[in-house]
Amino acid sequence: MSGAETGHHLPTRDSARPAGRRPSADDLLVLLAVGRSGRFTTAAAELGLNHTTISRRIAALEQALGGRVLTRVAGGWELTDLGREALAAAESIEGALRALTARADGERALEGVVRMSATDGFSAYIAAPAAARVQRRHPGVAVEIVTATRRASQQRSGLDVEVVVGEPKVHRAEAIRLGDYCLGLYGARDYLAAHGTPTEIADLDRFPLVYFIDSMLQVDDLDLATNFAPAMRQSVSSTNVFVHVEATRAAAGLGLLPCFMADRHPDLIRVLPDAVAVRLTYWLVARSETLRRPEVAAVVDAIRDRMTELREVLLGKRCLPG
Repeated sequence: MSGAETGHHLPTRDSARPAGRRPSADDLLVLLAVGRSGRFTTAAAELGLNHTTISRRIAALEQALGGRVLTRVAGGWELTDLGREALAAAESIEGALRALTARADGERALEGVVRMSATDGFSAYIAAPAAARVQRRHPGVAVEIVTATRRASQQRSGLDVEVVVGEPKVHRAEAIRLGDYCLGLYGARDYLAAHGTPTEIADLDRFPLVYFIDSMLQVDDLDLATNFAPAMRQSVSSTNVFVHVEATRAAAGLGLLPCFMADRHPDLIRVLPDAVAVRLTYWLVARSETLRRPEVAAVVDAIRDRMTELREVLLGKRCLPG
């Protein structure tokens, strides 16, 4: 086990290092995997090693460098200042190894697993097509997408990239503004025919709302989105936006839906478009060292390209093809 795990005190960075010792390139690559994922278990799976070997390699690296490279945080591990310096050296080693596997046409072959989390709608219509685009070009890259609607984590253990709604406040990470999208109020064609179409905000008091579960909503910007009609009572609510869309289509009430999802369905009619247009922003969060990984950078670039392509769709100005 490493000193960080066992509680044993390792020499400080200023202590004299053992004569003739130098960091092992293999140990540096182990640190690279742990530093990116924040977890020994994830690094072990990625490298094909067991947890004990990962711990032993980190301990050996700390002994060679004369100080701690990792510190324990909630849910995983974070790099120390010395660890970040060592990580830069590890990235150079990784880059040299990647160059050996460059394609004959001069294009570097990318490989590895990119793990990300994002909201349901973003995952389906932006992240998944972007990931598929990367995978077609680089078959050695796999992308794992976890759907979640939440605030950005302070420790991104096990994740390379997070996409959240609203500007995040994070430490030791970069927050990249991806772009805006719009929520609109929709009703099923048959539902509006039976119950009437609201013509002003005051009319909304008599309609039930399909939206997120209040008590489980963790995103401030989404929580404030219903301020336009606080008297609307809840109808069908869910943590999953696809449920919102289908409940609205099934005449459960008026749904406050992402335009880029609702506009795909011709049976959904947008009501009060001038009065109810809630503009929100997608942000991407990742560690700086993670963004330097070529396979992560390729996925992030593909996501940004997809956001640019769908700009008008996201804002509800035109429909996304089915």
